[in-house]
Amino acid sequence: MTEKLRKKLITALKIIVSAALIYFIFTKINLEDVVSTLKRSNPFYLILGVLLVVFSKVMAAFRLNLYFHEIGVKITQSSNLKLYLLGMFYNLFLPGGIGGDAYKGYVIQKEYKSGTKKVVSVLLLDRLSGMLLIFIYACIFSLLIKNGFFNDFNWLIVLAIPLSVVTFWLLHKKFFPYTLPIFWKSVGYSALVQLSQLVCILCILKSLSIDMATFEYLFVFLVSSIVSVIPLTIGGIGSREVTFLYGAKWLGLDASMSISISFVFFLITALISLFGIIYHFKKPKLEVVS
Repeated sequence: MTEKLRKKLITALKIIVSAALIYFIFTKINLEDVVSTLKRSNPFYLILGVLLVVFSKVMAAFRLNLYFHEIGVKITQSSNLKLYLLGMFYNLFLPGGIGGDAYKGYVIQKEYKSGTKKVVSVLLLDRLSGMLLIFIYACIFSLLIKNGFFNDFNWLIVLAIPLSVVTFWLLHKKFFPYTLPIFWKSVGYSALVQLSQLVCILCILKSLSIDMATFEYLFVFLVSSIVSVIPLTIGGIGSREVTFLYGAKWLGLDASMSISISFVFFLITALISLFGIIYHFKKPKLEVVS
């Protein structure tokens, strides 16, 4: 099987899985309720939500540039932001071709010869740093939710927070010691990234006039963020919504409201990612810090 054919098959499979999940979702909820909810949304809070997601992406780009600088790739923040935006576009709109992370790694290695292993490593660590903070925030919200399942494991959840940080630090120290100097900076950026997205969800809740079970919705969003990273669908379409659907059933939330939240967040992310098409046609020139 040729590489080109393999990519086409993977793309087709992702489209099929996404379509199947979307179909499944709408067999479980009333589509009219979702549309009606979206029509009643407050545009002011949606615009604020867009700005918050933009801020989160800028912080994520800054975090990645920290890692780049540690392997000798000292590109400017401006150049890195353009490359990051192009990567977002590729991740969402060109899933069958070169993914966003793969493209960034390819460009960095081609231009600076930092070593494929190091480039791949920092791209992976960048992702894991984000996942760490998602996990920590999810643990915090699980402690705030009044649910018998969580209450039975409060002590374990509390212990898991410092344990996850220590484990991630040891991972850096043992396998990627050259990134250890920026460990806490990267964690700080990750905290800002996830916090701004959580505030975005609060804005979406406000826009949709949802003023109950706030911690539950935020927790489900965090879990859906982890699930959407699994490369089984096109840009996480379907997987995030299914997580919201079952999370709503588990925590006693309104299913239609949950799906509405998921759709709005996806549309915001897609809108921002679409601007990356500018650099698809005019590839960004990577400038070095003087």
